This record gives sequence, structure tokens and C-alpha cells, in this order.
Amino acid sequence: MIGKASLLEAIAGKNRGLLATLADKQAILALVSQLEDRNPTPRPTEAGDLLDGDWRLLYTSSSSILGIDQVPLLKLGQIYQCIRVKDAKVYNIAEIYGLPYLEGLLSVVARFEVVSERRVNVIFERSINGLQRAIGYQSPDDHIRQIESGKKFVALDFPIENRDQKGWLDISYLDEDLRIARGNEGNVFVLTKV
Repeated sequence: MIGKASLLEAIAGKNRGLLATLADKQAILALVSQLEDRNPTPRPTEAGDLLDGDWRLLYTSSSSILGIDQVPLLKLGQIYQCIRVKDAKVYNIAEIYGLPYLEGLLSVVARFEVVSERRVNVIFERSINGLQRAIGYQSPDDHIRQIESGKKFVALDFPIENRDQKGWLDISYLDEDLRIARGNEGNVFVLTKV
């Protein structure tokens, strides 16, 4: 599909949006809109087989995610969004790099509820932030297994009690290896299946 190839080419080398100029961002958003118009999965929340799995972030306009890279001595590594449709759970995992042996991990566990053929409400439940070595982090899948086993981590590991900590996500494009979503704060997310 020409639109998909054009979008992937436009975001290549932009380090998930960190290196995108204003002109790049405008061009990328135009390509995102074109691709959304050709969404092959008109009811993405009903396509659990496509939605389920581990997704790696390719591009975002979210300043809160990209802002992590602005902290001195820290560099944003890979960012994953792992969806477990059967359990109605989503795990956001960001790998952070900096000084040797001080690699970090920011992760959030959330529940989602389908509210339309394209939209899910997201309710944040738990935050786990700490050093990868102390947590025993190996991979997103292994980390999720540890979370679901009930492990209490040697980290900032706390429930998110404020029920106002929620949002929504519209899945505007979904195929076997690419997902585009738009969040309640106006951010765009482009992810590829791992």
C-alpha cells in the first residue's frame, strides 16, 4: 500500500518524533490522515486478533512521552504498548538509557473498556518505575508475566488510585502490522507489531 510505505518513510529517522521539525510533523500528520481514510479494519475494537500483541512505538506527537528524553543524562529507548485483549489490559513500557548500569524502566498498567467500534476508554491502575536491573527486566513480555504473577518490584511500584487518571484512545487504522491511534489529548501514535 503506497500510503503506508510513504508514512513509514516519512517517520524513519525521526526517533519517534524527537527529531521531527514542524514541517516534518505537518507532513507526517497529513500522511496519517490519508492512511486513516483507507483503514482496512473499519471496526478495530472488534478485531481482537489484530489488536492483541506487543506493539512498538514508531512515532508520536505526545510531548509527555517525548519529554522523557529531555531529562539530563537520560535517553528514551524503545517504547512498547502491549495489548492483552482477553484480559482487557494494556501495558505501556518505556525503556530508559543513561549511565551504565542505571538503565531505567517506566511502565503503566491499565484496563480498557470498548465504548465504540473505534474507541476504548483507558483506566490507569498501576505504575512501576525503577532500574531495569533491580526490577529484573528482560523484555516486555517477561515484565508483563511478572506483573500478572503479582510480583512486588524493587521500584516505585504503586497503584494509581485517582480514578480521574483515565483517557480514551481512538484506533483510526489497524492492519496486521501497523496501528494508528489518536488520544484524548490530541496526540497521534503510530505503532508496529513486534
